[in-house]
Amino acid sequence: KGDTSGTGVCFTRNPSDGTKKFYGEFLMNAQGEDVVSGIRTPLSIDELAKIMPHVYQELVDIYQKLELHYADMQDMEFTIQDGRLFILQTRNGKRTVRAAVKMAVDMVNEGLIDKETALMRVNADQIEQLLHKQFDDAVLKKSKAIGAGLPASPGVAVGKIVFDAAKALKWHHNGQKVVLVRNETSPEDIMGMNVAEGILTIHGGMTSHAAVIARGMGTCCVAGCSDAQIHEDTHTLMFH
Repeated sequence: KGDTSGTGVCFTRNPSDGTKKFYGEFLMNAQGEDVVSGIRTPLSIDELAKIMPHVYQELVDIYQKLELHYADMQDMEFTIQDGRLFILQTRNGKRTVRAAVKMAVDMVNEGLIDKETALMRVNADQIEQLLHKQFDDAVLKKSKAIGAGLPASPGVAVGKIVFDAAKALKWHHNGQKVVLVRNETSPEDIMGMNVAEGILTIHGGMTSHAAVIARGMGTCCVAGCSDAQIHEDTHTLMFH
């Protein structure tokens, strides 16, 4: 429908670190699947305030009401049709365990939930995710980055680069650690994602398939690394 219509996904708080800040992505002149598929890299929800300030403000008013009503961080899907906002659905949003802990504590302090509810918000099986490996800050400052993307899911990953899920699974069974690199992921890649030490996608954003699944698994993921390019004919990954 052109530049007055679009689609997006947003969270009432940051699902990666739990910060109380409206968070999300959208695309104009696009349909719903375009945002989560990773085919196009979307814009930050903050940009909507510049493009369509009235729609952005309406979205803010709605997300605040929904979070207050459900007393939990919401994952919302919306569409804009000729400048008019429509909310397609809302649900309790997936989050990293670090974000879950911060949100639970913040919501108690805000009076949104009680301490008993807060404790139930953090799954005991997820606590180990708080022990994710991290870069040594001193070493990191001395290192040179070869590319940059979006911090979709925290952690550090080391392994052999693999370009398809089936090979990732095969190499894993052979005792090798792998990093799955894809232009974008889809449900068919889940086997490889499940065994990968980390996931890197060339396209997509913080609400793409790769980002959402990686956060749920507690797997390190960098999304939308446009500095990289996969050459499938030579099985190489180039950074520019």
